[in-house]
Amino acid sequence: MDLVDEYKRQARWRPWPVVVRALPPITGRTILDLGCAVGDQAAELVAHGARVIGVDANEDLLGEARSRGLANADFRAADLRATLPVTEPVDGLWCSFAAAYFTDLPAALERWATHLRPGGWMALTEIDDLFGHEPLPDATKSVFAAYARDALAARRYDFHMGRKLRQYLERSGFAVSTVLTLEDDELSFTGPAQPAVLDAWRNRLDRMRRLHDFCGPRFDQVRAEFLDCLASAEHRSIAKVYCCIGTRQDAPIR
Repeated sequence: MDLVDEYKRQARWRPWPVVVRALPPITGRTILDLGCAVGDQAAELVAHGARVIGVDANEDLLGEARSRGLANADFRAADLRATLPVTEPVDGLWCSFAAAYFTDLPAALERWATHLRPGGWMALTEIDDLFGHEPLPDATKSVFAAYARDALAARRYDFHMGRKLRQYLERSGFAVSTVLTLEDDELSFTGPAQPAVLDAWRNRLDRMRRLHDFCGPRFDQVRAEFLDCLASAEHRSIAKVYCCIGTRQDAPIR
């Protein structure tokens, strides 16, 4: 299964309607979707009356998003670290599961916020402690903890970004109105994982080449123990999916 199919499958486990209901009014408004992937969230926003500009660096994912034929959505290719291909001001900014790649997130937020109209909003959704699941052997938990520290030190990824969203939004001049802890049937759930969820996690772990290299010869054991944890009747998630929604206070577009 390729990445496009993986993203399409994962959409069923994401509680996007909950987040959309928490947004400011979006009918007739323009929303910038950063890291739009296959366009499932854009479709949800368009269904509620928004116009969406989706941005992603992966052409395969963008191809799938464009194939949806959404009348009020435009999908554009760009690296979120670079200048965004957006010239018109937008009313809101939606970003899901991309913030953790920006270990200095306030700097990115300040840059992205230049595209917002005065009083515009941001909605950020991110996982916190991706590998935080029990019951796991202590040795495997130690491997994941060390890998998370290594990723943060190398400025590749912050595995604890979810808990930081509010403070980073506030530091960047946003008044946070909503903080949600979202139920997610793949990332944060209690009890044994569904077979399709286990398969999705297996594929995710196999795609994580840096984790494979970090674990070395222990990778197969670490993967097996993690999947056994998810399949256990005693499974519970420490991992949380957070969404924070904030409104820009020092509003002007620069």
